[in-house]
Amino acid sequence: MSEEVWQEELAGAIQDMGQLQQCCSLTEDELAWSAAAETLQGSGTLRVRIPRRYLSLIDQSALRADPIRLQVIPTIEEFHELPCESSDPLAEDSWHVTPRLIRRYKSRAVFLATDMCAMYCRHCFRRRFAGKEEGPASIQETAAAANALGALPEVRELLISGGDPLTMSDALLHEMISTFQRVRPDMVIRIGTRVPVTLPSRITGELADLLHSLSRRAPVYLMTQFNHPRELDHAARTALMRLSDAGIPLFNQTVLLKGVNDDVDLLEQLMNDLVAARVKPYYLFQGDLASGTSHLRTPLATGFVLEQELRRRLSGLAMPVYAVDLPQGGGKVPLVQKSLLRKEGNRYLFRSMDGQDLWYEDVDT
Repeated sequence: MSEEVWQEELAGAIQDMGQLQQCCSLTEDELAWSAAAETLQGSGTLRVRIPRRYLSLIDQSALRADPIRLQVIPTIEEFHELPCESSDPLAEDSWHVTPRLIRRYKSRAVFLATDMCAMYCRHCFRRRFAGKEEGPASIQETAAAANALGALPEVRELLISGGDPLTMSDALLHEMISTFQRVRPDMVIRIGTRVPVTLPSRITGELADLLHSLSRRAPVYLMTQFNHPRELDHAARTALMRLSDAGIPLFNQTVLLKGVNDDVDLLEQLMNDLVAARVKPYYLFQGDLASGTSHLRTPLATGFVLEQELRRRLSGLAMPVYAVDLPQGGGKVPLVQKSLLRKEGNRYLFRSMDGQDLWYEDVDT
């Protein structure tokens, strides 16, 4: 019965701007996106899908100033593409091992389980793939990826992503992960998902039990994405608690978004709220150079200031790593203000979080 509930909610999501206009007033820029998308239908434009529960989080009186709205309702600005942007900003297509398996790092790989999400975020970096809704990976595609990983023992972790893997049924998810575990029982599994945010009803007791059962073979971690404190409502917290009670380690990857969370007080609240919900803040990501997302990217100069102030305010447990996934497949690098100022002999001068310059004397070597 619980699976029927979330599937019905998923099927009832807003899926076009006509439906959306019946629920809320649209701005001129939003209506302009709708007209342009209709003209360019099939050109690679990221489609609309918004669960009604997530839509209810929007403050309708704020219009474009609302941080929830900015994440999910498209605007004509998405058709403004900069020369530095790309439909494949991380050059993932050049790192395919099989059609669904991407290996950019020696020790880690990504499997694209499905192209479907419960909600299509307007900052999505994988918009060339997500939203086509052609369905989950086939049995053959999963087996091909598993067999490839069987010949790559140096790959220690597999991120199952997409799309959102938790839009698949429990049975399909079980079969997919079990296929990988049969070939590589030693491999850590990470599941990338936003459903605790977008469709918390999906986190059923049955799903939690399934993930717990799978994690007894090899560790299963869940990586989610909360970008604003308002997303951590009662339903989301209940979903996270259910996963945590089942023994699933929870990590969060926040995307730094202009007008959404580019404020130190808000980020401080979000990170502390996540820790209180048993979720470790893992990354704070600078926006990828995905086509049509420049209006949502926070300038790096602002990001550096936010990171430095967060480091001063937050505990180590609550502090995420501010990082960028470099274009052209350059991989992730941390974005931090260096604390080491200079070295004199065996003495090192550091700058503390509150701006003091202090010497640390090393042992003689």
